[in-house]
Amino acid sequence: MNSQLIQDTLGRLLTLLALPFDGITVHEEEGEGFIRVDILSSNASRIIGWHGETLNSLQHLLKSMLRSMEKTERSPFLVLDVDGYRREQEEKVRAMADQKADFVRRTGNRVALPPMSPYFRRIVHMYLASSPKLQDLTSESIGEGEYRQVVLRMKKVDGPAEGEELSPVMVEAAAPKGGFDNLDV
Repeated sequence: MNSQLIQDTLGRLLTLLALPFDGITVHEEEGEGFIRVDILSSNASRIIGWHGETLNSLQHLLKSMLRSMEKTERSPFLVLDVDGYRREQEEKVRAMADQKADFVRRTGNRVALPPMSPYFRRIVHMYLASSPKLQDLTSESIGEGEYRQVVLRMKKVDGPAEGEELSPVMVEAAAPKGGFDNLDV
């Protein structure tokens, strides 16, 4: 995908929406298979919006516009980030996966992460698959729609027994600093 086209299109979109930005950089994430678009802004919260909703909407609009302009069958896989916001969210998801992986190892039980977006589920699956310290675990997505979640389990354990169900893992309201309570998943 043409980096200059992405920069120009996003710049026009932000200008039309009166969202302040200082610069846009585009680069391909090595080994991840997607394009990251970083927006620098002195007022990042306006672009991020409530729990990342404005950022997600901008990302969707940009993908649709690029797909139409390039006349491609599928939208490009790109991720918008503002002042490191999305990277911080990705790190929280990885930390949650590490925390739950420890629980799975200690107890031998499967554990379900909270429901999350397809993007963050993909982050968990790829993190487990690529991390040498997590090679004894496997992951799968279960559920439907906005209730879809990732289940972590030991590789040697077979799937759920007949009629067995998993409950979503609830995040404690009084999570310690750096907890997962404000994760936009």
